[in-house]
Amino acid sequence: MDTTSDRDALPRALDALDADRSAARADLEALVRIPSISADPAHTPDVEASADAVAELMREAGLDDVRELRAGNGHPYVVGEWAGAPGAPTVLLYAHHDVQPPGHAERWSSDPFVPRERDGRLFGRGTADDKAGAVAHLTAVRAWLRTAGRLPCNVKVLVEGEEEIGSPTLATFLAEHAAALRADVLVLADAGNWAVGTPGLTYSLRGLTGVDVELVALDSPVHSGMAGGAVPDPVVALARLLATLVDDSGDPAFDGCLDGYEPPSAEEHARLTALPLDVDALRRDWALRPGVELAGDPAVPLAERLWLRPTVTVIGIDGHPIAGSSNQIVARAAARISVRVGRGQDPAVLSGALRRHLERRVPWGLQATVTELDGVPAWHCEPSGWAFDAADRALTAAFANRARRSRHQLLRGAPKKA
Repeated sequence: MDTTSDRDALPRALDALDADRSAARADLEALVRIPSISADPAHTPDVEASADAVAELMREAGLDDVRELRAGNGHPYVVGEWAGAPGAPTVLLYAHHDVQPPGHAERWSSDPFVPRERDGRLFGRGTADDKAGAVAHLTAVRAWLRTAGRLPCNVKVLVEGEEEIGSPTLATFLAEHAAALRADVLVLADAGNWAVGTPGLTYSLRGLTGVDVELVALDSPVHSGMAGGAVPDPVVALARLLATLVDDSGDPAFDGCLDGYEPPSAEEHARLTALPLDVDALRRDWALRPGVELAGDPAVPLAERLWLRPTVTVIGIDGHPIAGSSNQIVARAAARISVRVGRGQDPAVLSGALRRHLERRVPWGLQATVTELDGVPAWHCEPSGWAFDAADRALTAAFANRARRSRHQLLRGAPKKA
C-alpha cells in the first residue's frame, strides 16, 4: 500500500467495524444458540458444532489454514492465522467457545440459549464469556482485511473448547502445537471491563484447584423417625466439615491454605489501593442482598482479596433434593470444593493440604473419600513494556478513557519473539 492508504487504513477499518455491528451481533447470537457445555458429555456434539461454527467465522473473516485440533480426547480447539506481514510482530488472539452449564434454567428470565436484549445488553450463555471474545477478534480481523486487504501485523487466533472445565488438555495441546502458535504477544479476551466505558489490562490472575469429598454413613437411607438420634446424618456431617474451611470472616482457614502465597509488593500494594473501587457499585453488580456483609478480613485491601489471595468456595453439593424428599436420613452426602490459587502457590500442594485437612476432621467416623482435582497455578507479570503500552494507547483511544491495569482484560507480552 502507498503512504496515503497506510495513513487511512485504521479509519477505514474502524468505519467498517461500525458498519459491521449488526452482522457481528448476528454471528454472536448464532453461536449463543449452540449449547456448547463442555462439562456435560451429553453436549459433546454441541461443543463440536460450536467449533465448526467458529471455524466458519474464521474463514469468512479471511484467516488462512483454519483447523480444528484436539489433544487426546479433549474438546476441539479452532486455530487460524494471517501471516502476510513479514518482519512485523505476531499477535496471538485467544478466546473460548465452550460455556458453563446454565444451572437451574427455570430460574432464568429467558431461555439461556436464546439470546435476548434487555436495557441495551444481550443476555444468554456465552454472550459475554466468551463467545463475544471470539466474535470481537474475528470482526476486527474481518474489518481490516475487507478494507486494507491486509493486517498491520501477523495474527494467529486460538479459540479453545474446554476452558470452562479447567482446560485439561491445554498444556498437551500447547506442547504439540508450540511452533504453530508461537507469537510475540498474547491477547486474551475473557474478562470484563473495569467499569462500563473504562477498559482494564490484567497483569495477574489466580489459579484454580479443588477436591471432591464424599461422606457415607449407610448402605441405604433409613427412616428418621426410627433411626434419628442414633444414626449420624451425612448432610449434617458434611456441613460441619465444610464449616472448618473458613474463619469467621469467610477467609480460607484450612491447614496450609496460605502456604507459598506471595503477597503484593509495596509498589503493587500502592497500585491496588489507588484503584477507585466503588463498593456500592460492586454490590449492585453482584446483586448482593441488603445487609449481606462482604467476606474476608477488612484489613486486607478489597482488590487483594478479589484478585490475589486464595479463596475457597463450595460449588456443588449432593444430598437429596427438596423436591421428592421424605423423612429419611440419606446414606451419603458429597460436595465439590473449588480453591482459587494465590500467586506463588502450587495447586497440587494446595489440593493435597485441603484433602488432608478434610480427612482429619470427618465427624462421627463416617467413611470419607476425598479426591483431588486437576489444578493450574496463578499467573502474573509486571504491567510494563511495549505490549502493555500499545494496548494502553489503543484502549485509551477507543474508549476515550485511560485503561486501568487490573484484572479485567488480559494482555500478556514479551519484548522478543519466544
